[in-house]
Amino acid sequence: MEISRFLLGLCAFFHFFHTVSAESTCKLKAKFNLSGYKDVEKKKVVIGGMFPVHKRILSSDGNTSRVPVSSGCEGFNFRTFRWTQTMLFAINEINKRDDLLPDTDLGYVIYDSCFTISKAVEGTLTYLTGQDEAVPNYRCGTGAPLAALVGAGGSDLSIATARILGLYHFPQVSYCSSCSALESKFQFPTFLRTIPNDKHQSTAMAQLVLHFGWTWVGTIAADDDYGKYGIKDFKEQVEEAGVCISFSETLPKVNSPESIQRIVETVVASTANIIVVFSSDVDLSPLILELLHHNVTNRTWIASEAWVTSALINQPGVNSVLDGTLGFGVKRADIPGLQRHLLELDPYADPLTEEFWETLFNCTLDYGKALRQAKQKAKELNGTLSRAARGVADGLCTGSESLGKLNNTYSDISQLRITYSVYKAVYAVAHALHNLEHCEPGKGPFSGNSCADITNFEPWQLMYYLKNVRFKVPNTDEEIYFTEGDVEGFYDIINWHFNSNGEISYVTVGHYNGSAVPEDRMTIMNDSIVWNNKVLEPPRSVCSENCQPGTRKGIRQGEPVCCFDCIPCADGEISNTINARECILCSGDYWSNEAHDTCVPKIIEFLAFGEPLGITLIVISAFGALVTIAVGVVFIVNIGTPLVKANDALLSFSLLFSLVVTFLCSIVFLGEPQKWSCMTSQVALALGFALCLSSIMGKAAVLMMRAQALKAARTRAKAAAKAAKAAAEAAANSGSPDVIVTNTNNNNDVTVSANPEVDTLTFAHQRAIAAAATLIQAVACTVWLIILPPYPVKNTSAQNIKIILECDEGSVVFICCIFAYDILLALLAFIFAFIARKLEDHFSEAKSMTFGMLVFFIVWISFVPAYLSTRGKFMVAVQIFAILASSFGLLTCIFLPKCYVLLVKPERNTEEMIRPHTKPRDGTSTGTSASLNTAATEVNATAVIDD
Repeated sequence: MEISRFLLGLCAFFHFFHTVSAESTCKLKAKFNLSGYKDVEKKKVVIGGMFPVHKRILSSDGNTSRVPVSSGCEGFNFRTFRWTQTMLFAINEINKRDDLLPDTDLGYVIYDSCFTISKAVEGTLTYLTGQDEAVPNYRCGTGAPLAALVGAGGSDLSIATARILGLYHFPQVSYCSSCSALESKFQFPTFLRTIPNDKHQSTAMAQLVLHFGWTWVGTIAADDDYGKYGIKDFKEQVEEAGVCISFSETLPKVNSPESIQRIVETVVASTANIIVVFSSDVDLSPLILELLHHNVTNRTWIASEAWVTSALINQPGVNSVLDGTLGFGVKRADIPGLQRHLLELDPYADPLTEEFWETLFNCTLDYGKALRQAKQKAKELNGTLSRAARGVADGLCTGSESLGKLNNTYSDISQLRITYSVYKAVYAVAHALHNLEHCEPGKGPFSGNSCADITNFEPWQLMYYLKNVRFKVPNTDEEIYFTEGDVEGFYDIINWHFNSNGEISYVTVGHYNGSAVPEDRMTIMNDSIVWNNKVLEPPRSVCSENCQPGTRKGIRQGEPVCCFDCIPCADGEISNTINARECILCSGDYWSNEAHDTCVPKIIEFLAFGEPLGITLIVISAFGALVTIAVGVVFIVNIGTPLVKANDALLSFSLLFSLVVTFLCSIVFLGEPQKWSCMTSQVALALGFALCLSSIMGKAAVLMMRAQALKAARTRAKAAAKAAKAAAEAAANSGSPDVIVTNTNNNNDVTVSANPEVDTLTFAHQRAIAAAATLIQAVACTVWLIILPPYPVKNTSAQNIKIILECDEGSVVFICCIFAYDILLALLAFIFAFIARKLEDHFSEAKSMTFGMLVFFIVWISFVPAYLSTRGKFMVAVQIFAILASSFGLLTCIFLPKCYVLLVKPERNTEEMIRPHTKPRDGTSTGTSASLNTAATEVNATAVIDD
């Protein structure tokens, strides 16, 4: 505001100074030479447009002796002229509609940018000023307000205009400026576009290259922002994926035969069969003609949207060079009524249309010019013009030539892509103006909920509505909206097909949607693609042959990354893609197959119920349990017999029950480990052996005490026998019957001590020992289960190709303590039984226990190395075998002799037979407890008689 006041004051001062000095101080520094269309009279709003109708500007003669005038343009472009006419058609269509801006007539000011930045800047300044002489920072005139600028053509042109328009917050909607640099709202705050951002196209090109496995490609880009940014993004993505760039060339903006020749030589020398081109058709056409001149074939070209359907490139004979080209085109659509508009042009309406008509039909609408050309031609032929010829000069257009009869780019509406983008841009501005015009007072988006006036609004107010516009395009129903100034990145993948006559057809073979998830963005029909030289297989373009699945790429030192060796993946690693950069380590539950191209599930190993080994162990376990139960039944049947009574039936049943538990708990070790089975198997085994060993220990303790008592009795009996013998001998020698010495008390002591029924440890003591020992183990197991219980785990480290399902003990300390306790019980039982082994009776029970415990120790000592040397399910099998073997050993050694007596020799099941006895040592004394009692009785009787 301060600057504006300053400028107004400055102009007032200049006006005063001019009045005083009568000399103008404001001078026109240059005159712009612009062509285009203009219709602003009686229009409520004016839309600006800028199109590169010409390909270049005329070269300047460098004359500095006159007022400089901007250069004119040359190289009429029929394709871009169709874009210009599309904008006019869209504005006329909108003005006729009743549902869109019904009370507003749109005017237009359209300039030709001549595909150069300078012309684009000239047009922008002139448009903003509102008059032919541009005055920066000023809008001269009181005409209709300016709405927005549709343009200005290429990306570099739009960048130049967007920087100027951004200073005034003036909206710009581009139809073909796709450069990714324009997405910066910091640099270009008022720029929007109806063509996708080139970052989508660069990604699409990269995915196309990777899709076909091309790793050796060349790149060519125009020397402008469109080409530089587009090819830069493409190269970054493909190089990250391991693709090598064989060469990277830049097309000159100004005609340079030397540069074009150098690029051709580079293409010919390269072994890359794939060439990616990010350029406009204007910049690329000289190179294509030179390639055609050198007959450069067997290359596949990847085209950007700027030239993929351009008729400027499609020159006669290019099929040998460009056949099979793949490219990306923006959305196409049919626009009803457009062709009629294109064909109904008035050649005399304006200078630009006149030039179009004259260029198209190679004639002139100017009679004087036609006459001059005829005279010049006649002069060259040394002739004179006839009177008839003077009436109708050669080369004069009639103005009634038919556009419809020409097969021309201008009238070809089969590939309306950029044309459709122009159509959408005009409608975007119209819908924004419609929303601005129909703002409800008090509900507006501006300060104080105010609305803008359609007849006098500021550009930044329209910019608000443009940013938030959302509408459906007529006839196509495509929904248009802007996200940070951009639209969705949707492309058709186009393949060039040439027929036998050299005529081209653009065949859509796929699509790319940049808004979809990465894996669904590109769809391409490989079978529909026709490649160069009419082959159906995609061309190969690699430095090294593909590394097949199961191998990885090994980079060669000093060479590009796409030149590599194929190294097989290590065991446990795979590569399931071609040209994998790294082998993938299979996860814990998977392992590589033989080809190293797939991670297959590891073999799940556990000792199953249904396999032969499992069935065998179940049968053996069941057999052992049944045999044990059968022994118990035998004991129950004979529970009143001396043999069963002498062995404490309750303790015997507890021992048999514990053996049944150990037999059956081995079955729990089978099958897939579960939490309950892990807890049950270990605890049942520990408690079963604890009860078993404590029962044996109780029995062995009684036998040990009995053996000690009998040993003392034997000693005393021997002493008494010696004394009696000595006394008898003395009496015999003296011949006096009165001298007989008896020791009745000693004999009675011997008899009592030798009586097996009078034991220091009773049955109650045995049961107490067994119960206490088992209770200690039960408490320990309970604590173990509460604090750190066993649980099932997957052991993936024992064997690479297998997952071993096993039980983790939870706490090594707990399980060691628990089974160490069982070992302690076993050692005590063995020691007690070993001490009592010389207690001789008909059943040798102490020896049976001793042998049983020896078998127990032998089994478990053998188990340790066998267990440690096996893996997987065989570890479980070894453990079960140890349990069964030790259980059978104890059952056999302890209960087989008793069952033999109970079932086969019941006559031995008497009180006398179960008493301990001693075997004769010298033939003079039997040494049994019964004989000791008999001997003592006889001695006492003799003494009484003699007395």
